[in-house]
Amino acid sequence: MSANGYEKLELFIDGEFRQGSEGKTEDVINPADESVLAELPHASTADLDEALAAADRMFPVWRDTPAFKRAQVLKKTAQLMRERIDDISRTLTLEQGKVYSEAKVEMGAAIEITEWYAEECVRAYGRIIPGRMPGSRSMVLKEPIGPVAAFTPWNFPAVTPIRKMAAAVAAGCSVIVKASEETPGTCIAMARCFQDAGLPDGVMNIVFGVPSEVSEYIIPHPAIRKISFTGSIPVGKLLSKMAGEHMKRATMELGGHSPVIVFDDADTEDVVKMVVGGKFRNAGQVCVSPTRFYVQENKYSEFVSKFAEIAGAMNVTNGMEEGADMGPLANPRRLDAMAGFVADAREHGADVRTGGERIGNQGFFFQPTVLADVSEESRIMNEEPFGPVAPITPFKEFDEVIERANRLEFGLASYAFTTDDNKANALADKLESGMVGVNSLAISLPETPFGGIKDSGHGSEGGIEGLEAYQNTKFVQHWMA
Repeated sequence: MSANGYEKLELFIDGEFRQGSEGKTEDVINPADESVLAELPHASTADLDEALAAADRMFPVWRDTPAFKRAQVLKKTAQLMRERIDDISRTLTLEQGKVYSEAKVEMGAAIEITEWYAEECVRAYGRIIPGRMPGSRSMVLKEPIGPVAAFTPWNFPAVTPIRKMAAAVAAGCSVIVKASEETPGTCIAMARCFQDAGLPDGVMNIVFGVPSEVSEYIIPHPAIRKISFTGSIPVGKLLSKMAGEHMKRATMELGGHSPVIVFDDADTEDVVKMVVGGKFRNAGQVCVSPTRFYVQENKYSEFVSKFAEIAGAMNVTNGMEEGADMGPLANPRRLDAMAGFVADAREHGADVRTGGERIGNQGFFFQPTVLADVSEESRIMNEEPFGPVAPITPFKEFDEVIERANRLEFGLASYAFTTDDNKANALADKLESGMVGVNSLAISLPETPFGGIKDSGHGSEGGIEGLEAYQNTKFVQHWMA
């Protein structure tokens, strides 16, 4: 830990925390005040070769380690993360910007994920299939897939990496993680917990560099057998193509543009409180954030007014300050994107009920923004906003809103609010997304699958599906001698 309370930034290769061999670095910026937190070392080609060699060498060792012992390492890792939660959460807020209370919630989720995989890895059961003839036995075995290359974004520096780190370790795989260069400290801090918990040197490696250069180097490498990526759709498609060229399994958790359907039988006040909290969590920089609000006509005016009232009263400030409701955006790119979305919506006739502007000129702060009467032709209704701007539009009938909700190529998450159980069941059936929340935004839990369909990706993290993503299925037909 450095003097400013931020994690010491290092590569983690073959059990050693160290600097890059060629001395190349980049600054990590605090989005609240634009100060330099630390210099992040980049891995050279030689460093990447060392990480690949370590992962390749240690895979058979970790593969053959009993699941019970792998579970012990994961449990100890979770314990150490819990003991260090205050320090790691501070690092998370400093580098990413979200309010400290949210950072602690995220770290709590990361700990739960680690604990869940510790429990699940000892239950990675195969099965016996009854033989067709006497003296035969048909067996299905689950085996670790091999060394993994994992790539993670900047918006959730704890939860996104740990889903891949814990799952790979639980399954018996070695792993190379390239976390975001904008938010590296949290992942490094968690890697220290793995090391201190007794994970053998070389099973986990953490590298940083120019993202395209790192991915293009390690994905085709013959040692790597599995790719896991969380990030944008364009990059996900590029990495999927690269993995496909080498016949490597890939999990892709990509962008979303989640519709929120509010029917007139729902309690407007309760729904607004829930969705405002969900919309502006992490300043809207959440792949499953509620992003397109469709409200039935009878409740539309009331919903918009209450939404704007709560959003306009939010305290937007440095995430480390007491009483902060929302912190800054993670980088200046998001400021430009928000300004562009708001300007385009206005041009298409939207009414800005609150917000719509940058706050100050230091730090990447943007007002919580509510747009009413938003045209379907607006960019914000067609492109993932990934920021604190909420577009709201009315609808009349069930079939109409289902068609509007499903019309995009995104398919990560959808939400709906109604007190009619028949309508709720129909929504669950008809909404085209990998995850559906009915009367709830809580769709991400350690024990449940997390993933999308259509352009939002394929495969799941979390749940038994998240463990199976790192396993091969082997069938054995045994005839008794």
